[in-house]
Amino acid sequence: MRKRRVVVTGMGTVNPLGNNVQEFWTNLLAGVSGAGPITHFDTTEFKTKFACEVRNFDAGKVLDRKAAQRMDPFTHFAVAAAMEAVADSGLENAPYDKNRAGVVVGSGIGGMWTNFQQQKLYYENNGPRQISPFFVPMLIVDIAAGHISMLFGLKGPNYATVSACATASHSIGDSVMLIERGMADVMVTGGAEAAITPMGLGGFGSMRALSTRNDDPLTASRPFDKDRDGFVMGEGGGILVLEELEHAKARGAKIYCEVGGIGFTADAYHITEPAPGGEGAVRSMRLAIADAGMTPDDVDLINAHGTSTPYNDKNESAAIRTVFGERAQKVKINSTKSMIGHLLGASGAVESIATIMMVINDKVHPTINQFTSDPECDLDYVPGAAIDHTVNVAITNTFGFGGHNTTLLFKKYTGD
Repeated sequence: MRKRRVVVTGMGTVNPLGNNVQEFWTNLLAGVSGAGPITHFDTTEFKTKFACEVRNFDAGKVLDRKAAQRMDPFTHFAVAAAMEAVADSGLENAPYDKNRAGVVVGSGIGGMWTNFQQQKLYYENNGPRQISPFFVPMLIVDIAAGHISMLFGLKGPNYATVSACATASHSIGDSVMLIERGMADVMVTGGAEAAITPMGLGGFGSMRALSTRNDDPLTASRPFDKDRDGFVMGEGGGILVLEELEHAKARGAKIYCEVGGIGFTADAYHITEPAPGGEGAVRSMRLAIADAGMTPDDVDLINAHGTSTPYNDKNESAAIRTVFGERAQKVKINSTKSMIGHLLGASGAVESIATIMMVINDKVHPTINQFTSDPECDLDYVPGAAIDHTVNVAITNTFGFGGHNTTLLFKKYTGD
């Protein structure tokens, strides 16, 4: 049976480089770093004192203030991004069957701020009396999807995915499959994260996963650079509106691009380290390309996972060499995380938006902070400045703790 085709008709984001898609895109092309000293809490006792925080965002002004008080920050980011994406899609003023419109929005960790604050109340007050009745509904990962479905009255498939840093890409991929299978015509999908908290920073710091370049946070995220010393925490949300092609055409929707293929694999190797040679990443890229009915020669751009950690970057580079062979030296590769840091469960969605913008604009944003070449990372990572480059087909990789690998393939919609 021929698969139903899936297109992107709306996008929305809140992230360290902007509180909407256009601001995000402008700063990406300009090579702006979103890193800076942490303002959410006192970092005196922490080895890492910086992150990529969302700035100039007041949830009470974007959302209903009373509702916002009953949401964790990760849900703020998800709902705000969904509001932009749905408005961008034109669905707000379009007649469509809301029983066939759903939401899949995940988070790698969920309400981490809520958990921290409520536990603090518990210990400071010697018991449970001060625990909020909204504690559990604010904490749980699926609540962002729930709020979005209620806000827009979407009564189709509704759930959350959780797969660490691969979460949002799994959400998008699941949404694609739901539309292809005929279970929905419209899906609002993506991910959100707000883990720049004392426990989040402390936990990743204890793993020695974070950069400690406190003297120069702007250049701390250095994907594929020889002197990379760990990732930089980020936060935010990204949401896509996906539609079945004929449904989008029937209502005269603006079509950004087509989702051509998806690839999901597992390393089955280690709780945090990627498999040697990026073996799982090799299979996820190959699956996504094959799912699109294409070959590696068709791919113009790889938006890499590119975390700025020693193991990930060398193994992802090895995986690209395996999949693309001699052409690996010619295909353009970049890392959005060089500017926004690692948004954990939101990264797949926000980086999908970056990838889609590169497809529709034929421009490739740079990988910033490329100072010292690494012989194990010897490909074209578009250092320094954005370039004009025809991007008909792009893939974006996202890999998560636990060995979860995802690859999404986006391609120009040509109207055929």
